[in-house]
Amino acid sequence: MITIDEALQLVHAQPVSVLKTTVPVDQSVGHWLTEDIVSPLELPPFDNSAMDGYALCGLYSEYQIIGEVAAGDTSNKKLTDGKAMRIFTGGKVPENTTAVVMQEKTEVNGGSLTIVGELKENQNIRRKGGELSLNQDVFSTGKYINPATAGLIASLGKDMVIVGQKPTISLISTGNELVKPGTTLQEGQIYESNSIAIDSALQRYGFACAEKEHVLDDYESTKQAISKHLESVDILLLSGGISVGDYDFVKKALEEIGVKQVFYKVAQKPGKPLYFGKKGQQYVFALPGNPASSITCFHIYVLPLLQRMSGANETGLQRVASKLAQGFELKGDRPAFLKAKLDYSEVTILDGQGSSMIHSLANANALAFLQPGQYQKGDVVKCIVL
Repeated sequence: MITIDEALQLVHAQPVSVLKTTVPVDQSVGHWLTEDIVSPLELPPFDNSAMDGYALCGLYSEYQIIGEVAAGDTSNKKLTDGKAMRIFTGGKVPENTTAVVMQEKTEVNGGSLTIVGELKENQNIRRKGGELSLNQDVFSTGKYINPATAGLIASLGKDMVIVGQKPTISLISTGNELVKPGTTLQEGQIYESNSIAIDSALQRYGFACAEKEHVLDDYESTKQAISKHLESVDILLLSGGISVGDYDFVKKALEEIGVKQVFYKVAQKPGKPLYFGKKGQQYVFALPGNPASSITCFHIYVLPLLQRMSGANETGLQRVASKLAQGFELKGDRPAFLKAKLDYSEVTILDGQGSSMIHSLANANALAFLQPGQYQKGDVVKCIVL
């Protein structure tokens, strides 16, 4: 059994080969850049108005209105001293514009414009290159593309972008006691939920499960399923069957197939019987069968590797420090990821910390990381934001 830090270091140390693919910018959100983005133009590309109002030449109280500039007008218009033009947000300011005054601070009488309030030079003008200059570095390889990222890339005139190709993933759930939701439950059976929770987590973070399969607690069936999926995926996830019970066949099957163990069992709660292995360039995570253990291990160990294989520089979920909202005692000898509610400057440890209890995890928005011992209200602890 190894420590959490040792397990995380072993996952992070695995070599990955990031494959590149080109996608339309409007379909790039959720990917990571595998190219540097350099601005091919100045942004804005021309001086433009930040307001609906009037472009003015000189700083006076009254002006003569001589025309209009609409957004998208490409003509080269020019102002002379004491003259003004009606202009709309985003419109190209005429040559010799001193300032733009918002329409709410003006009075118009025929062709005469009177200013109500103070004028300042350059007010309400977005100057050419004020946001980005020509050839300026914008984004580096490994940058996560969010909606604003995609919008800025599009504003630079790019319609395609090179990103990391996401790994192919399969998911196998095991257990004789598990039945599909929607069917009649017999005494001794439970509804299978881990595959739904893990698949949903994959989707939430921008990944897709290529195939899901449920197998019974049978050695040959388990071995055949693992062999089949390892033929076509980059990462294979298994749920259940990795402990030391008489019907836990996953570890034995992995060894027989030739998967090399990187680590097995981590000194933590929940999720002690976590397995991580590899075969060639393929990785295998055998997650514990208890629901809270399974999804916790996914967030802590699986997600960072998926992100790195997709080209990410920064991996894993956000970590913050927060004050405990109540006293708490963590018994035992293993550190724990506790289901918690993070609210502004404090975190509350929730009831229902059992590894089989997913209700409390469904109501949590964080995992509070605690070492064994007694904690007082106000003690600062580390939290992982879900």
